Amino acid sequence: MISTRSILHDEFFSFSFFLVLDSDKQAKVTNQSNRLVLVLLDNMSVTLHTNLGDIKCEIFCDEVPKAAENFMALCASGYYDGTIFHRNIKGFMIQGGDPTGTGKGGTSIWGKKFNDEIRESLKHNARGILSMANSGANTNGSQFFITYAKQPHLNGLYTIFGKVIHGFEVLDIMEKTPTGPGDRPLAEIRMNRVTIHANPLAG
Repeated sequence: MISTRSILHDEFFSFSFFLVLDSDKQAKVTNQSNRLVLVLLDNMSVTLHTNLGDIKCEIFCDEVPKAAENFMALCASGYYDGTIFHRNIKGFMIQGGDPTGTGKGGTSIWGKKFNDEIRESLKHNARGILSMANSGANTNGSQFFITYAKQPHLNGLYTIFGKVIHGFEVLDIMEKTPTGPGDRPLAEIRMNRVTIHANPLAG
């Protein structure tokens, strides 16, 4: 049996969405009277539709519920739509999730920073790990990064909330994109929109 939990946010978002499940256990988002209702399942995934191609990521809703709730709600609200990946370091990671595109902006669904969820079972031990970006302990907002390789020195410092399961070829293209000052991509890498799936294996 699939367990779910409903999350309601009224204050932060100016638009409203309701996440419902189809018979094939994929998720849809529809308007619902001035509120955001999000149903999180044990296993969920998202597809990041970028201008370079699609990247599908499994989200660890059980292991890190607060980070997962924040990320999924931001995705559902369209918060990330049209945002750029502002920092790109070959062999290290690519960072995005800031609507200002400067690396200095972005906020959580609660309108403030939230605490880390460091788990001994989750490590930066592979290419394609999704982790919250921060400026120190317990300063998570909306920014996140995707690793290009193992980064063990990040363990215990950043909250891991997912991993890439499809679209590694797109990650390859991103990594090869030339950068300028501040590791900013010279050619824009943009997240056009996000699709939410209730089943990580769903297309």
